[in-house]
Amino acid sequence: MSFSVGISLAVLAVLNSAALPQGSVSSDILPQAQTVREYVEEYFADAPIMAAVAECESHFKQFDKDGSVHRGVVNTKDVGVMQINEFYHAKTAEKLGLDIYTIQGNVAYARYLYEKQGTAPWISSKPCWKHSDAHLALAAKN
Repeated sequence: MSFSVGISLAVLAVLNSAALPQGSVSSDILPQAQTVREYVEEYFADAPIMAAVAECESHFKQFDKDGSVHRGVVNTKDVGVMQINEFYHAKTAEKLGLDIYTIQGNVAYARYLYEKQGTAPWISSKPCWKHSDAHLALAAKN
């Protein structure tokens, strides 16, 4: 979803919820707006190294300004906030029911990879995230 569409939906939600009685079902199910950074940090609260990876890989970008999925500069097959390589991972993600072109599917597939391989799939960006507080804390544990 493009940024402007997201803003439009948020404004509509606020306007619509203002007309609803307090505590109504419709106003209770509307999600709170989050930045991509906030979403990733919350999703990986138990594995903060992955937020550091996202910062280095995509600077917390899931979509570009034109609304298209963010692609890697070095490798255009890397997509989304976690820079999942579609050549190597799209079929597996699809089998798992995950769409790596959405933020939800992108981070869910990143978790799948992290649980299987740790940070190895993002080794090329390690010079960036190895200095993060999350990596230093992880290294201190081991």
